[in-house]
Amino acid sequence: MEFETIVGLEVHVELKTESKIFCSCPTRFGGAPNAHICEVCAGLPGALPRLNKKVLDYAVMTSLALHCEVTKKSRFDRKNYFYPDLPKGYQISQLYAPIGRNGYMDIDVRPEAGRSPGEASSDASKKRIRIHELHMEDDAGKLIHDEAENSTKIDFSRCGVPLLEIVTEPDFRSDEEVTAFLSELRTMLKFIGVSDCKMQEGSLRADVNLSVRPIGETALGTRTEMKNLSSFRAVSKAIGYEAKRQWEIVRCGGTIDRETRRWDEEKEMSFSMRKKEDAAEYKYFPEPDLPVLRITDEKIDELRSVLPELPQEKRKRYIEELHLPEYDAGILTANKEITVLFEKTAEICGDPKDASNWIMVDLMKLLNDTSTLPEDLKIREDSLGEIIVMFKEGKVSRAAGKELLRAAFAEGAVPKEYADAKDLWLITDRGSLEEAVGKILGNNGKARDEYLAGKTKNFQFLLGQAMRETKGKADPALLRSVLEEKLAQLSHDKTDKM
Repeated sequence: MEFETIVGLEVHVELKTESKIFCSCPTRFGGAPNAHICEVCAGLPGALPRLNKKVLDYAVMTSLALHCEVTKKSRFDRKNYFYPDLPKGYQISQLYAPIGRNGYMDIDVRPEAGRSPGEASSDASKKRIRIHELHMEDDAGKLIHDEAENSTKIDFSRCGVPLLEIVTEPDFRSDEEVTAFLSELRTMLKFIGVSDCKMQEGSLRADVNLSVRPIGETALGTRTEMKNLSSFRAVSKAIGYEAKRQWEIVRCGGTIDRETRRWDEEKEMSFSMRKKEDAAEYKYFPEPDLPVLRITDEKIDELRSVLPELPQEKRKRYIEELHLPEYDAGILTANKEITVLFEKTAEICGDPKDASNWIMVDLMKLLNDTSTLPEDLKIREDSLGEIIVMFKEGKVSRAAGKELLRAAFAEGAVPKEYADAKDLWLITDRGSLEEAVGKILGNNGKARDEYLAGKTKNFQFLLGQAMRETKGKADPALLRSVLEEKLAQLSHDKTDKM
């Protein structure tokens, strides 16, 4: 008997605000433990929260980008539970009136990386993932386990960092679909500017709710939850392991416990943490220290108007208006930094296809060879466009263009300044090229005479010698023209003497 995997996600997104959700403490990542705390985020008696307006704006913008219905009368609720990294003894969240409901995101179940260049996706490869809700909440602190000292330390600096929790319906059937969704979601969140989505810093992490059932059945099985997966690899491995673990139990007649499990990345196994709580166990009730949120249509329209063009919209425009292959369009819109660079490059050089080719071939190779993330690019936005223009105008060779790109990539070099410093400009002065050609014809008499006698293949040899004489800096077309004229003149002179 075969089985299928059913997965739903709870994605936690740290918002890119300067201060926390209910106080003015900074949200900077890193630093000394417990450096960014106050009486509010530390949960001291009598401290009152005050909502950060930017958090609400970002929540509405994200709801709109995910096609959610924005709740015009929203509120916060207390989620009561006791854990060492939660100093208040409760979390301020949204259960009864979340800011967004009933949205969706379309994904390509065969993402660009899985397709060959030039191969288009079809409607059959698209899948709609339903968004159940989106709500705001404050983050907890961080426990640091020190095995050497046999102790656990607490850092409260993360307490109160603003979170959006995006809850999907159980629409996923494979780890590939989950990672495609998370990739598309990360790109979208970065495009609209609400989060940096640095998974290595915990800015984007996912809880995976998973169950299995025999193929053909419609009832959902008992699900488990794996908490705080912070990389695509961890998500994929965890889903594969947990699905097999559950199916082995079900296949042998056992039952699945509804529990929260921890994923161990080193052992690539999940381990039981605790029994899974129901909402009733958290004893939710309306947050008494925060007022009801009333969001007007005018405010929603205002925030809708500042949303940028979303990645899927860009992808479609690149294909239909810029006539780029779907594969290229997918790569160019997979990261905000690459998209910004592409659009600036295309604007400067006036040719989207040229811009795409240089990025897809040369820049991507540099990224891969140096294991550099797009968000860590040092290249100035206008540098690649300048390099392409310099090459198209015949001012630098293709090899020099690649050298300029390497310098701009590695150290943020300004192309024209670097070309001056390294003397990379092509020689376009006819007089200088005539002098170089005259010299190589004098030094290669045998090849010259054989050419004049009809051995025309010697032309490429003489051209190569001329290019070497100019140290590869001659304008190739102009150099060829000068050599052809010189040889034609020699042939004419030879004929006159006969």
